[in-house]
Amino acid sequence: MQLPHPRTGVRYPSPVPPGTGWPGDPATAATVVTESAAAVESLASAVQSLGELDALVSVCRACPRLVEWREEAAAVKRKSFADQPYWGRPAPGWGDAHPRIMVVGLAPAAHGANRTGRIFTGDRSGDFLFAALHRAGLANQTLCVDAADGLELNDVRMAAAVRCAPPANAPTPAERATCAPWLDTEWRLIRDEVKVVVALGGFAWKAALQMLRRGGVAVPVPAPTFGHLAAADLGDVTLVGCYHPSQQNTFTGKLTPAMMDDVFTAAKERAGI
Repeated sequence: MQLPHPRTGVRYPSPVPPGTGWPGDPATAATVVTESAAAVESLASAVQSLGELDALVSVCRACPRLVEWREEAAAVKRKSFADQPYWGRPAPGWGDAHPRIMVVGLAPAAHGANRTGRIFTGDRSGDFLFAALHRAGLANQTLCVDAADGLELNDVRMAAAVRCAPPANAPTPAERATCAPWLDTEWRLIRDEVKVVVALGGFAWKAALQMLRRGGVAVPVPAPTFGHLAAADLGDVTLVGCYHPSQQNTFTGKLTPAMMDDVFTAAKERAGI
């Protein structure tokens, strides 16, 4: 069954086939589909541009459990989005092509980015995050409901450590390892410009440290410990920690708008923005 995109009105099946016109879709029908960890590692190592990386990520099928889960969520849908098509594919990185700040999160939400196709878009976490980015002058608006809403990031690119929505927001160690080359490649392509990496949550902090270490950054042993506003100066780049903007944190007051503003104020200062 095909349903209309909430903004463009174009009808799509769920999941959305690549190259069919979904807003922001980086892939085409000819984009190579990876179906194993070895294929991810091989293809990622050869990528030469963000556009190429985003296309490959968006059609990856290397983790059977995650593929099954994301596509089941796209088919069953949440009741409040039952009249919409779901992207139902991995969520590639997104934002400024020449960023000074990189934001790393955990994974797409089953009814957020797995529905919209754009990381941190379409759920309460994204509402909180993009509002903070807008207050900091790093986003042109607070609206973040779909991939055609006009949102743009300034000096910021964001990516998830795991690109598919996982059951219970908990990817397995094997799934994390399989997806890691995509994040490593993202870092390789932008590392000469990025001065600050903001990690949203403890898992993202660990993933970012691994990304930096594999990318040639000298990470001390023992590794720096995660904390809100924790800052690890690692040569030419600084890693800054932020509590994840999940509803569990924002609804309980563990993370407030002012606390997130402090993170992006610090990130801008360290990035020279």
